[in-house]
Amino acid sequence: MDLDRQTILHATILEAFVARRLGASMDRLGRSMNRLALLLAATVLFTAGRTAAQSVSEFYAGRQITFIVGASTGGGYDRQARLVARHLGKHIPGTPTIIVQNMPGAGSLAATNYIYNAAARDGSVIALVMRSMLLIRNWNPQSVRFDLVGLNWIGSINSEVAVAAAWHTAPHKSANDLFEQELIVGGTTGVDPETTPRLLNALLGTKFKIVNGYPGTTEIILAMERGELQGIGDWSWSSMKAARPDWLREKKITLLMQAALHKEPELADLPSALDFVKSDADRKVMELYLTQKTLARPLIAPPGIAPERLTALKAGFAALAHDKDFLADARTAGIDVSPIAGEAVDRIIAMISSAPPETAERLGKAIGSEK
Repeated sequence: MDLDRQTILHATILEAFVARRLGASMDRLGRSMNRLALLLAATVLFTAGRTAAQSVSEFYAGRQITFIVGASTGGGYDRQARLVARHLGKHIPGTPTIIVQNMPGAGSLAATNYIYNAAARDGSVIALVMRSMLLIRNWNPQSVRFDLVGLNWIGSINSEVAVAAAWHTAPHKSANDLFEQELIVGGTTGVDPETTPRLLNALLGTKFKIVNGYPGTTEIILAMERGELQGIGDWSWSSMKAARPDWLREKKITLLMQAALHKEPELADLPSALDFVKSDADRKVMELYLTQKTLARPLIAPPGIAPERLTALKAGFAALAHDKDFLADARTAGIDVSPIAGEAVDRIIAMISSAPPETAERLGKAIGSEK
């Protein structure tokens, strides 16, 4: 029998493996079994393995991808997840159907812990989680059951600028008023509407009074409309414009301060939290915290996914940046999108993970100081 050179090479490499797999040494197999027979057996195993292996396209063909949203329905994360779900499948080999499932709880901790510990690791489950997951270990380590670097980061839908705002009936009309009188705002435990005002209180001396217990931003803004709250300490500018454009048009809210590493061009005259930082040490803490705004809407996948499937998920998401239908759908829905590829996200995750211990410790203490 003629065996091509590649087959013989593969068989030779697998010879030892076959012997182990069969649980026999050459002595146990019997000296009558010559080397050619062993090579042929190895070739059979190798060929069967290759036949059993699925391509990425074969795996995803006719399959559903479960897209978990670590937030309640109706909010910014939910709306963006459903936008992505409508378009992502066509950019993944096999064009799978993508089904969105909401898993709110503890500000995306429930969803992130699930993805890391319990979700299928075959590429059939992904999630959009709140950006606070990037840093939550600093102030709530006892609840975190995931490793930041161990997660697979598919990309981020966009970057964000946070805005602190007061309802029009509140006496607060400028950023300076935040230092003079208390502003009652709603909070979601461990998430930006809670953590940002806590940090501003600790580092800058603002006087936010945080009422916790709201499941998400959707519930906070409804409470503002009912008169239960005077404002909100952190609301993404893009979400504010999309969810309540009438508030801005009819001046139902007063913008007080923005918070991000860089100012929003549309809000050039609105003071930044960084304008009020008092020391270099405080600035490092604030900048570490605001790094998460760069990855405002991160998509994650469980550890252990086959590399070729993970590559397909990342490439499919990156393709959305040039998908005219996706971009048009986003404009129609009033959703700001600017997809950030997974490789860029990985670099930012590495920066966060390598933050100086003293800076990370100060961040955790600052946010936990009022709890």
